[in-house]
Amino acid sequence: MKKILVLLLGIICITVVSAQNKLTPETLWKLGRVSALGISKDKQFVVYAVSTPNAEENKSTRVTYIIPLKGGNAVEIKNADSLLANDKISPDGKYLISSNPVQVIKTKATDIYPELKKANAYVFTSLNYRHWDIWEDGKFDHVFIAPLVNGKAGEAKDIMALDTNDCPQKPFGGDEDFIWNPDSKHILYVTKKSFGTAYAISTNTDMYQYDIEKGTTKNLTAYNKGYDISPAYNSKGELAWLQMKREGYEADKQDIVVTNGISQVNLTKQRDDIHVEGFKWSEDEKSIFFIAPLNGTLQLFKVTYPGLTKILPVITQITKRDFDINSIVGQSGNLLVVSKTDMNHAAELYTVDISNSSLSQLTHVNDSANGSLAQCKTERRFVTTTDNKQMLVWVVYPPNFDPSKKYPTLLYCQGGPQSALTQSYSFRWNFQLMASQGYIIIAPNRRGMPGHGTKWNEEVSKDWGGQVIKDYLSAIDALSKEPFVDKNRRGCIGASFGGFSVFALEGAHAGRFKTFIAHDGVFDFRSMYGTTDEMWFENWEKGGPYWDKNNAVAQRSFSQSPSNFVDKWNTPIMIIQGGRDYRVPIEQGQGAFQAAQLKGIKSKLLYLPEENHWVLSAQNALVWQREFYKWLDETLK
Repeated sequence: MKKILVLLLGIICITVVSAQNKLTPETLWKLGRVSALGISKDKQFVVYAVSTPNAEENKSTRVTYIIPLKGGNAVEIKNADSLLANDKISPDGKYLISSNPVQVIKTKATDIYPELKKANAYVFTSLNYRHWDIWEDGKFDHVFIAPLVNGKAGEAKDIMALDTNDCPQKPFGGDEDFIWNPDSKHILYVTKKSFGTAYAISTNTDMYQYDIEKGTTKNLTAYNKGYDISPAYNSKGELAWLQMKREGYEADKQDIVVTNGISQVNLTKQRDDIHVEGFKWSEDEKSIFFIAPLNGTLQLFKVTYPGLTKILPVITQITKRDFDINSIVGQSGNLLVVSKTDMNHAAELYTVDISNSSLSQLTHVNDSANGSLAQCKTERRFVTTTDNKQMLVWVVYPPNFDPSKKYPTLLYCQGGPQSALTQSYSFRWNFQLMASQGYIIIAPNRRGMPGHGTKWNEEVSKDWGGQVIKDYLSAIDALSKEPFVDKNRRGCIGASFGGFSVFALEGAHAGRFKTFIAHDGVFDFRSMYGTTDEMWFENWEKGGPYWDKNNAVAQRSFSQSPSNFVDKWNTPIMIIQGGRDYRVPIEQGQGAFQAAQLKGIKSKLLYLPEENHWVLSAQNALVWQREFYKWLDETLK
C-alpha cells in the first residue's frame, strides 16, 4: 500500500511539474496552426488543415483532416476537394471561374527592351509602383471563365481583359473576391477600377457584375465611394456585402448591406459600436451571422434579415466571454462552426449551439501542448484617461503570479492605428510568451480601437501624437500604483503604429521607462509620406501633405513626428525593420537607429531583409524572439 501511495504521489508531482512548463519561443513555433476549409457537402463533417512549422527546415508541413460535426476522432484525408462543394463551378454545372495573372503593362526593363536580357531595372510613370512587399511588374490577377465539358474545363476567357486592376485584390484578397450569382448567368467580382497614382490615393473598391450571355459588365456600387467587399448571395439572389462609406478612410465603420438589385438595407448601422469583420448567411436566410470587436474581444452576433422592408433588423450577441471568435466556417442545423482563440490558446475549431449559445471544442490539435504549459491570468482593468473617459486595459500576469513580489512590466502598444486589441493569439507578439518570461503585460485599448464606439475609434486620426499618447501614459501610471509593478523595471514595446508609439514615448515618457522595442514603426512623418505605398492612409491619418502650409490639420499632424523630439531621447532602444516592408519602409527603422546611435544611446538594429511588415519564416521568427528577450534581459531585468 505504501509503495502504491508513493507511486501515486510521484505521478501527481510529475503531473504538476509538467503542467508548469513555461511557454518558450521554440515551443510556440511547434504548435499546430488550425485553419478551417469548410463543412462537407453532406453536412456531417468539418474539413480543416493543420500547418506545423519546422524551424530546422524553415518551412511548414500541412495536413488535412475531417472530424464529425458533433465531435469524435479526426481522420487524415488526401481528397479534401471531393468532400467540399466547389463554389467556383456555376450552380448549373456549366462553367468554372478562376483567377490568373495577366501581363497588362510593361514596367520591367526586360519587357520593354527584350534584347537587354540581363537588365534588372524598372520604369514607372505613376505611383503604386510597389505595394506591401512586391514591386509592380505589370501583371494583374484577372477572373477567367471556362465552359465545363464532362467535368473538364475548356478554353478560358478573361472577363477583365486589359484591366489594370486585380481580382483577387492585392495584397490580401482571395477567392471570396469573385463568386457566382445563383442564376448561373452572372459573375460578381470585387476590384478597384483605378490605376497608378489614382489607385494609391483611393479606397473606392466596387463590385462588378459580368453578364455571361451579353459579355457586359455593370458596376453595382458606383454610388458608394468607400470599400465594397466580401460579397455573398443567398439562394434568392439577394446580395450581402461589407461596406464603408467614406473614400480614403480604410478604418471607417464597416456594415452589412443587402440588396435585391432594386433597393437595399443596411443591417448594422443601428449600432454605433459595431464594426463587422466577417459574416455568413444563416441556412434559413432569415438572418446573418457576423463577427465584430466589442470591449476588447471578438464576438459572434446575429442580425435578423426582415427582407427589404421597413421592419428594423434586430442584432443579438451570441457569445459573451473573454475570447475571440475569429471566423465563421459554416452552419449545420443548430450548430455553427467557428474558430476561437484566447491569449493562452492558439486557434481551434468549436461548434456554437445557436439555440443556447453553448460552445463545444471540436479540434484538439494543441491540447497536449497546452496541458503541459503554465497558463497566464488575463484581467480587465479600467483606467480613467486625462479627458475623463474609462479605458479598458488588459493586464496579463506571469504564471504562478505572486502579488507580494515585484515584476518587470511591459507596456504593449497596439498597431493599426485602428486595430482591435482583443483575446487574439499571435505567433510573434504573444502575451502568454511574454508573461511566461516573468513580465507583467499592460495592453491598453487606447484611442483608435474598434469595439468601443465610432467616436473612440476615430479620435486617433490626424492626432497621432495627442490623446492616444496620453492614453498610454494613463495606463502605465495607473497600473504602476500596484505594489507588484517594479517602477524601476518598466519597458515599452510595439509594432507598426505601436512602433510609432514607442518612438513617440521615447521622447515623452519623462523617465517612466527603462527600455524600448519598436518593430516597423513610423519614425519620420515626412519620409513616411514620401515612401509608403497606400497614400490614402497617409492622407486620411495626417489630414493632407506636409507641404500644404495652409492646412492647419496637416501641419499639426506633421509637427507630431517622433523625429522632431529626438533631442529628448535618452533611453535604450531596440529597433526591428523588415527589408521588404513597403507599408512602413526601411528608412523609418534606419532613421531611428541612426538617431539613437549618434546620440550615444544604447541601441540595437535587427534587420530582416526578406521579411515584410510581418515575420513569416520560422527561423527569422526565432531570431526575432531570441533578440527580443535578450534585449529585455540586458536592459530591464
